[in-house]
Amino acid sequence: MARNLDFLVCILVMVMDTVAGILGIEAEIAQNKVKHLRVWILECRDPSHQAFKLGLAAVVLLSVAHVITNLLAGCVFIRSKEEMDGASPNKQLAFASHVLAWIMLGIAFTLLICGTLANSKSRKDCGIVHHRLLSIGGVLCFIHGLFAVAYYVSAAAVFREERELHQHGAQQNKPNQQSTQP
Repeated sequence: MARNLDFLVCILVMVMDTVAGILGIEAEIAQNKVKHLRVWILECRDPSHQAFKLGLAAVVLLSVAHVITNLLAGCVFIRSKEEMDGASPNKQLAFASHVLAWIMLGIAFTLLICGTLANSKSRKDCGIVHHRLLSIGGVLCFIHGLFAVAYYVSAAAVFREERELHQHGAQQNKPNQQSTQP
């Protein structure tokens, strides 16, 4: 049953990150449909309410996917280089993919928020051109999904390994306890 649940969590996270990526790219397309005046590197444009809504939805989905991954996968951390060297490959993969998922979240979240706020109703923007924030943030959502799923799968493997090691150790100690009693 747990393996089926793991599969469903992985599918859920990938779908959420994929939809967030598509929404980010769609927000960029909606933003580009708004009228704008461009002179060299300066540009004046009206905000796009559709791009704002799509960007906000992408930010929410990206955040929820990351929270679900971290809550359900637990925490796999490594405190030192010595522990990293002695860790199992699953634990090393879990640690690396966890760090990379956080990095992707930080970059994608920042780009999506900046692109979304640029399309807020209260802003008529004139300034230096900063295109592609929403679409780059959307593409990074796809990459975040890959790292998040890799983290979830490898963290589940680490906890399974530790549970088996603990059960195996408990079984070895059990016969010793029985033989010492009179």
